[in-house]
Amino acid sequence: MYLMYRDLAVLFPSVKGIKDNELEFHTVASSSSALQPKGIYIPFGEAGNLKEAIEKGAIAALWHENAETPAYTPNHFPIFYTNDLTKGLKDIMKLYIEKLSKSEEKMNTTNFLISGEKSLKENEATYDIAVMAERLAEAAGNAKPERRG
Repeated sequence: MYLMYRDLAVLFPSVKGIKDNELEFHTVASSSSALQPKGIYIPFGEAGNLKEAIEKGAIAALWHENAETPAYTPNHFPIFYTNDLTKGLKDIMKLYIEKLSKSEEKMNTTNFLISGEKSLKENEATYDIAVMAERLAEAAGNAKPERRG
């Protein structure tokens, strides 16, 4: 069972581009350099090289609502807007875990390609989405609140 456009449209009602409720996302990637066939790209922890993500297979993106989308973004390319990318990623993971737990179909699943700055050789890695969600929640809890003056 894949993550679908309609799933994300519920979480992120502010969207630009084509509206196709049957569009499937086979990957969720936080790095523009990762191969992400039929992917949704989330520029989590990087400046956001949307062009490279599209070249690597991204067919949609989750974008910060205050960040400017690049001028080269195709008009039909779905961009979901959020005010917090970390919370958005956490919400996507939570929704997908719930969706998987309710489904009988386990054959086709969305791959989450979320990594930190350390290489996988130096870092204890996991591909378990529940563990990723827990680590993301811990990181968000440990982050210092942004100061605005």
